Amino acid sequence: MEPQDEVIICRCEDLTLGDIRRALLCGAATLDEVKRLTRCGMGACQGRTCGMLVAQELARAGSRPLGEIALPRFRPPGKAVLLGSLAAAEREDRGDLHG
Repeated sequence: MEPQDEVIICRCEDLTLGDIRRALLCGAATLDEVKRLTRCGMGACQGRTCGMLVAQELARAGSRPLGEIALPRFRPPGKAVLLGSLAAAEREDRGDLHG
């Protein structure tokens, strides 16, 4: 184990560079595979702080350009809302409770 293996890469899941390197040694070759093996990028930040660090390690370990690594796509948090609920909330805000 190298000293830099103790460096925290994913703060949300408390994963170190050593954890990421072990996932790569187990055969992970993409960000999604690292995520499945380690939960890296599954915390509150959804990979916004660790995704690029993991991609850099994937590129280094695979001796390939960083541009070849598929980076994660970020989606804003969302929840399905029924249009009727929005209309009812709008009527309530206007004080029009009868439709």
